[in-house]
Amino acid sequence: MPLQLLKYDPGIVKDITEYSAGKNGPFYVDGNLVRFRNGYPTKIGGWEKDVINALDASGNVTTTATAITGIGRKTVFWRAITDGEDYLVVGTHNHLYAVLNGALYDITPLRDETNSTTTTTEALDTSETEIDLTSVTGFKTAGVIKIGSEIITYTGITTGSAPAGTLTGCTRGTNSTSAATHDSGATVVQILIAPIATTDESTTVTITDSGHGATTGDWVVLSGAAAIGGVAADDLNRMSGYQITVVNTNSYTFTAPSAATSTVSAGGGNAVIIKYLIGSAAGLGAQSSDPALGWGVGGWGNEAWGNARSIDNADVSLDNSSWNLNLWGEDLIATVRNGAIYFFDTSAGVNNRAVLVSSLTGADSVPNVARITTVSFPDRHFIAGGCQAYAADGSGNVDDMLIRWSSQEEFTKFAPTSLNTAGDQRLQIGTKIVAMVSAREETIISTDEAIYGMTFTGQPFIFSFRLLATDAGAAGINTMISIDGNVFWMGERNFFSYDGIVKELPCPVKYFVYDRMQRRYIDKVVVGHNKKFKEITWFYVSNDNTAATNPENDSYVTYCYAENAWSIGTMDRTSWSDSFGAKEVPFAFDPSGFLYNHETGTSDNGAAMNCFIETAPREITVEGENLYMVDRIVPNVDMSTSTSMNLYLNTRKYPSASETVKGPFSVTSSTEKVSVRAKGRQISVKFETTGTEDDWSLGDFRINTRVDGLR
Repeated sequence: MPLQLLKYDPGIVKDITEYSAGKNGPFYVDGNLVRFRNGYPTKIGGWEKDVINALDASGNVTTTATAITGIGRKTVFWRAITDGEDYLVVGTHNHLYAVLNGALYDITPLRDETNSTTTTTEALDTSETEIDLTSVTGFKTAGVIKIGSEIITYTGITTGSAPAGTLTGCTRGTNSTSAATHDSGATVVQILIAPIATTDESTTVTITDSGHGATTGDWVVLSGAAAIGGVAADDLNRMSGYQITVVNTNSYTFTAPSAATSTVSAGGGNAVIIKYLIGSAAGLGAQSSDPALGWGVGGWGNEAWGNARSIDNADVSLDNSSWNLNLWGEDLIATVRNGAIYFFDTSAGVNNRAVLVSSLTGADSVPNVARITTVSFPDRHFIAGGCQAYAADGSGNVDDMLIRWSSQEEFTKFAPTSLNTAGDQRLQIGTKIVAMVSAREETIISTDEAIYGMTFTGQPFIFSFRLLATDAGAAGINTMISIDGNVFWMGERNFFSYDGIVKELPCPVKYFVYDRMQRRYIDKVVVGHNKKFKEITWFYVSNDNTAATNPENDSYVTYCYAENAWSIGTMDRTSWSDSFGAKEVPFAFDPSGFLYNHETGTSDNGAAMNCFIETAPREITVEGENLYMVDRIVPNVDMSTSTSMNLYLNTRKYPSASETVKGPFSVTSSTEKVSVRAKGRQISVKFETTGTEDDWSLGDFRINTRVDGLR
């Protein structure tokens, strides 16, 4: 017989039998790290680690590469107009970071800090035991202050209007200082005196800070601490801070990077500053969405009274910690899911942290809690979903189905008046708002059960709301993406798109992905866009991930909307951002906290990429009646001279029969033909590369066959 051309349609098909995939396309049935371009499979680009440098204890940029702390859930990249700098911000499950000029800065908002500063409202003599202050914001109810060179302890604090507050029970001239006179308007600084303790040969460091308010798992950052017990000052004052382990009422512990060489009960100097980052009370710290445990789970009297249940409620889940990152001009609005809304001002610099939007000058009725936020386009309203309801006194309850929006062009103004455009609307179908994105002159909102369209109309109603679809809700906070005005998302059971009409997106690997996914962690799914190749990729946690606790994304499914083709594979990414401005290639974080630039090179950061594509089995003739001997394959591969490809020929006598595998056969850029000897009614071919310099694109190929008998 003459050489037979084998041609396949683009895309991988897994949700029908392999034999059917060979009869109906034919299609490809498996692959990894392969995309489709112009109808043909090609290896995807490699990725390289982007070096991010740490800061030293003084805040200077070092040459030491570092990773972010926590799992990077959301990233955003932009160029500020004022200074022309490129900012990359990433929100993890416990931190908020900015990357500027290759250095990592912690901009996580503060819950509290010990170095609050104010001034006196009157002159003090040496015997005064009550001290009036212009402000008591941030001051502890009992603590230590410093005025000039004098250190003073106090036991209580009262508030008022003028003065704003009074420190009571003052003991003057403590810690080897002397009581002194002070003028009105003297600077008052709250300090900690020798709050650090170490134990010989132990890495456990104890901090004593009365009324610290921290809980286990929160993060604390020290500065100004002197070396103690053999633990270096730089180890104590590190930029990334420490996660708190054991908590008592007035003290807590963390683990230092090296063991102490002596026991010291109190030390660290008289200028220790402690900053407490927002933590569990603010919605951070949860790496995974955990099923609900406790009261109401299981039957009455099940298991021991007073203990959390060992079974879980599959219908109730506690959200993992994530962020919404919304640009407002050249600045950033960052919202903790089920937490508060914060503002990062680029003009203040990266040495300053994000602050509460509600604390900004002129802020009015900003929700204290929101599930998700976005900015409408082109009208520019700041929108909060699943948020605290409006109340003039700020006491509104949190409503998971409530939408509130600020006045136009004023993201701090949420109180509705006759002179602004602020307002609210409660959605009806569903139990909670899951995701929101701005599309073409419309904001698309997903609840757990329905899709709504929110459109700016102006006075008197400001926004109109349309129910677009039911039973089409997004699976998680980061599963929905807007591309050129169209919206795509992963639902609980299907993929969807919206171009004016909500449609189920036909996906020939849908059942494969959902059956392979660990559904408990579907909220970790993150979507990303690669505009160069017209690809939308969802990363998810697969059943192959055997991590005992908190597994992270290890696999992906990609839809190429230019080819209408789907592909699958393995890759561990927890966030993804497309190329933009100075970031000329897509970039993403892995679960270890490292940043990678994609579509660069041909390797996995210098390691091999295991790439392959496998065709569906197809009959050598349409009838499939005869057995054929295959003795030659003529490949058609556009590859670099450094590429070494393995070819496998698989044959079957019947669709359900066992497969006979021949190979691997070596294919290089100079290979004209591959001589084989295989018999069957159906054949399939697998092309595979496992090197660091491989680069290839597959075309149509041919085989030579002849009729053969059963023996």
